[in-house]
Amino acid sequence: MPELNKYSRITGVARDKLAQDLAKKYDKGTSIRDLAESIGRSYGFAHRVLSESGVTLRGRGGATRTKKKQTH
Repeated sequence: MPELNKYSRITGVARDKLAQDLAKKYDKGTSIRDLAESIGRSYGFAHRVLSESGVTLRGRGGATRTKKKQTH
């Protein structure tokens, strides 16, 4: 993956290449948070790049918030 300056704008071919690299890793199971950390950018930036590239994002993990059924 190319070396990224934390505050530099990433556009054009560089952004396309980054999106491809992130998409490959995401498809193999890497979390968005881990991808963001690996490139030195925010979660929001990594999420946006993945979304722009057309990747189908996974649902959130963990317990779901559902009401417990009452038993009588």
